[in-house]
Amino acid sequence: MTALAEIKSSIEELRRTIEQHERHYHVLDNPIIPDVEFDKLVRELLELEKKYPDLRTPESPTQRVGGKPMAQFDSVQHGVAMLSLDNAFSVDQLVRFDERIAARLDLSDAIDFSAEPKLDGMAISIRYVDGILVTAATRGDGRSGEDVTHNIKTIGAVPLHLQGDNLPAEIEIRGEVFMPRKGFEALNEAARKAGEKTFANPRNATAGSLRQLDPQIAAARPLTIFAYAVGKVEGYALPQQHSELLSLLAEWGFPVCPENAVVTGVQGCSEYFERIGERRDSMPYEIDGVVFKVNDLDKQEQLGFVSRAPRWAIAHKFPAQEQVTVVNAVDWQVGRTGAVTPVARLEPVEVGGVVVSNATLHNIDELERKDVRVGDTVSVRRAGDVIPEVVSVIKAKRGKNTRRVKLPKECPVCGSDVSRAEGEAVARCNGGLYCSAQRKEALNHFVSRRALDIEGLGSKLIDQLVEAEMLATPADIFDVDKVNESVLSDLERMGKKSALNVLAAIETSRDTTLARFLYSLGIREVGEATALSLADHFGGLAQLMACVDEITDQSLKSGELINEPLEAVSDVGPIVAEHIRAFFSEDHNRSVIAHLTGDGGLRIAMVETSQAAAIELPLATQSFVVTGTLKSMTRDQAKEKIRTLGGKVTSSVSKKTDLLVCGENPGSKLTKAEALGVTVMDESAFSVFLANSRV
Repeated sequence: MTALAEIKSSIEELRRTIEQHERHYHVLDNPIIPDVEFDKLVRELLELEKKYPDLRTPESPTQRVGGKPMAQFDSVQHGVAMLSLDNAFSVDQLVRFDERIAARLDLSDAIDFSAEPKLDGMAISIRYVDGILVTAATRGDGRSGEDVTHNIKTIGAVPLHLQGDNLPAEIEIRGEVFMPRKGFEALNEAARKAGEKTFANPRNATAGSLRQLDPQIAAARPLTIFAYAVGKVEGYALPQQHSELLSLLAEWGFPVCPENAVVTGVQGCSEYFERIGERRDSMPYEIDGVVFKVNDLDKQEQLGFVSRAPRWAIAHKFPAQEQVTVVNAVDWQVGRTGAVTPVARLEPVEVGGVVVSNATLHNIDELERKDVRVGDTVSVRRAGDVIPEVVSVIKAKRGKNTRRVKLPKECPVCGSDVSRAEGEAVARCNGGLYCSAQRKEALNHFVSRRALDIEGLGSKLIDQLVEAEMLATPADIFDVDKVNESVLSDLERMGKKSALNVLAAIETSRDTTLARFLYSLGIREVGEATALSLADHFGGLAQLMACVDEITDQSLKSGELINEPLEAVSDVGPIVAEHIRAFFSEDHNRSVIAHLTGDGGLRIAMVETSQAAAIELPLATQSFVVTGTLKSMTRDQAKEKIRTLGGKVTSSVSKKTDLLVCGENPGSKLTKAEALGVTVMDESAFSVFLANSRV
């Protein structure tokens, strides 16, 4: 074998391996190697194809995203028309559908139907010649559609060439491209954070993604597909049953809906419809009904078509999940993390079988972008147990007496200031230690292992104490009149011994460090590393609060906010500085801190090491990230060792990262570190590195 032949063989083997892993990941939902290993295989193939461009083929896995954006969409003629389905909205209509089929075929026995959920996505026809993906087109007018081949190729679940040896000379495979719920929610959340337009529903998101001229945009969207039928077929004899056809599509490498089933008669159809309807809201994808098709393909051919729909299939639709109503008012709710969220109070309307009178508006940016006003007529959508949302305003129905909505200056629950950091969509209440809406979250964080570390005082116990009105702020934990042996012993799943253990843990926690205490306060974006930097910079709590007082005085005199003294702290930028200032400027928070350090008996050790002295530590100028599973120590222990030697530990890899400590199964952080040229060190080398760095 020549050298070139060996290279070609290696490339083909790489492609087969990558395709196998793509199938396990996208189709079988069962990846067998970590993402980092898969990425290595793709990079290896890319390098070989770059070095030997003549060996690159259109069906190579590396060609999923490639080429320049298209100038426009071309038209593609379907080999067999893509027809719509007639709809049924009741069992009576389903009965009439069944009766029409029985009459045309002169049948007395119950008919077998292939049943499947009706996905709320976008229908696609994908043409393969000799097993190779050639074109993909939308439904369009049924006879021809838009050429979206460049976007369909970016979907990992779509095979670039069909699997197996016995393949049709030519075939059109029909399917539904859709966006799973989790992917849709993540896409919209990212859009909100970026201040961009959100999608009303997964179907709109799918259609918008497939109609992008630039395939890079479609590739970034979480799209997948279920195959459900075929169009034109040449050089191949299809099976006799539709259910068998679905199995064949799966053998060729396409995902098919796992809810597919064969049912008999109207009763079987009705039971399937009810069963899927009950599970609708818990499914990972949106559906708007169920499709029933005569399972026998010969009978399908005998029945034929009428107008734009087949006689042998019908879509039994669920009740509509989107309706129109009026906004009577907009109130503000405070979440457990202090997020202040606008909620529309609606004229009650039935949506998807449930009466809806409230709908979320997500945040102030979303409210302003949609321009929702009190008195507006709006479209409201409900999906399962998720809080209904206002999708859009029907501005054609807007009257003269509508009122704009403004963000409140004070928390509607506790009266603390409401602030919104620059560039953030979410506004928050600053009364973190005092606000009753944030109570449980604040208390759970305060006692957590990396904060005050009060062992035994877990979330279930805190829930009981809060609901019994024994705990309102962290200071109450140290109040013996509220938390004592008698109170704890009476709680569910607590006895005398457990109560005494919790009290002992509370007593032990009275002695803590400034870094732990600052972290325990739950100040936004003040994690362990930032808390350590603040402690090291100021040395004591009084000094930090005095700095905030000085900032407040200077700001009042100058008329503008001056956070530079806080921004002088390592790890603290303008946004974090403002979070710190806002927290310590709140009288409620200071009152809780005073109770903790006063009657609560909390003893916070002063920091002896000054910032200047820290510079002398061996790792003082270096930034680290720890990822993967370590054997000789936990990740927390590794981070603590780095910090003890003066190093800085961050949670994400960037150009500023000096070293990545890498355990087993590291994930995407290793990939990013390699791409940025960051030094990577395994656990063994890290242990040697620590030993050589000790002072």
